[in-house]
Amino acid sequence: MHDRLLDAAEMLFHRDGVGRTGVDAVLAEAGVAPATLYAHFGSKDQLVGAYLQRRLDRWRIVWEEAIAAQPTADGRLLAVFDALRQFRADQPTFRGCAFIAVAAELPVHGHPALEVVAADTHHLRSRLHALAIDLGVADPAELAEQVVLAYDGTLSAFLRGGEGDPIALGRQLALATIRAARGVT
Repeated sequence: MHDRLLDAAEMLFHRDGVGRTGVDAVLAEAGVAPATLYAHFGSKDQLVGAYLQRRLDRWRIVWEEAIAAQPTADGRLLAVFDALRQFRADQPTFRGCAFIAVAAELPVHGHPALEVVAADTHHLRSRLHALAIDLGVADPAELAEQVVLAYDGTLSAFLRGGEGDPIALGRQLALATIRAARGVT
């Protein structure tokens, strides 16, 4: 029942948004009674947090596998884009990034899901920073932040629609940023 609720919540929250998805819709999709939801999660807010945490756990695994598959420091830093391609192939792609969507929808403070959004943001920045250090550039923190912006721009491109492959373009932008950090044109 726990996983059925999370599966239903993920599909509906990601497709329709957290605010527009009522508890009744999640219950109907999961085929469970209200008492089941409240026994497992306590509230819709807790369900949203659990949905994002499960998504973050899956994302971390996919990203670490993509990093491990790369033989070079450049490739490991750029692996965030490889992981994004793999993750999107395995997940619903209705609204772009679930973390950005939830952060935009929810109040600034007090919602349990925002802790998961903050954990995702911290993980993204700290992991990219650690990978940028391996490149031996003068300012790995700045390079990591530039790659974060290229990555976030890639995610936003899915919401805007348009031409081309946003992941390939984001990766190219990040590669140009790496080259610039090394003083290579």
